[in-house]
Amino acid sequence: MSEIIHKMKEKVGLGSSAAADADSGKGKSRVDKHVTHGYHLVKGKSRHPMEDYIFAEFRKVDGGNELGLFAIFDGHLSQTVPDYLRRNLFDNILKEPNFWTEPEKAITRAYRATDTDILDGAGDLGKGGSTAVTAILINCEKLVVANVGDSRAVISRNGVAKQLSVDHEPGLEKEEIENRGGFVTNFPGDVARVDGQLAVARAFGDKSLKQHLSSDPDVVVEMVDDEGTDCIILASDGLWKVMSNQEAVDAIKDVKDARAAAKRLTDEALNRNSSDDISCIVIKF
Repeated sequence: MSEIIHKMKEKVGLGSSAAADADSGKGKSRVDKHVTHGYHLVKGKSRHPMEDYIFAEFRKVDGGNELGLFAIFDGHLSQTVPDYLRRNLFDNILKEPNFWTEPEKAITRAYRATDTDILDGAGDLGKGGSTAVTAILINCEKLVVANVGDSRAVISRNGVAKQLSVDHEPGLEKEEIENRGGFVTNFPGDVARVDGQLAVARAFGDKSLKQHLSSDPDVVVEMVDDEGTDCIILASDGLWKVMSNQEAVDAIKDVKDARAAAKRLTDEALNRNSSDDISCIVIKF
């Protein structure tokens, strides 16, 4: 029965909602039937509601092109900000006039503009924020990955993991944070934090800290192919806190179904006692 419900949700377009609505889903490319995606989300052990949101779909656009649009949004003190990103960020990126010619610049501008919209709407969206990692697969050939925060994108080629995103840790951006008037704490037994509060140096929202934070993404462009590329993994830090990039790739190398692969990763993170919300998208080639 649960499988039937999942298929019904995917058919009517509910596959990219929050975990409270659908914790699992899958899809496939129309350009290349061998390229598929699957996702799985699990709420962590904390008392606050689930704050992870995902977006995962293949979309036909003007000119006969196909875009695979994939994202993990990991909220902190907020469900509204990651949900806002889920509903708006890709549309803002695709509205940029030079997306097809200069995707890196277009994505950076869209990230900044979206963050401004979130800050301007803080009265409704609240004081919290969200990290993000986005991946756009163009015609199953070109991959554009961007991120702010510590949600991560990893690609596997011939079984070898390569990290595509950058973990924006406060300790690594201490000078930039201090130049903006902020400070970084690093107390024993705790992670480095911006102004003693936030454990990432870049994020959407967080109006009270924004003057000390950046929303500029790191952006990377990679070419992919059916022969060398095995899979792409996007996941929130609930996975990466307990698994290395290579361990994640190794865990799903024999799993053909993308949704089953995403579920295996979340299950393994739980087995390793991850207490955070865990969201994972796997794209199989």
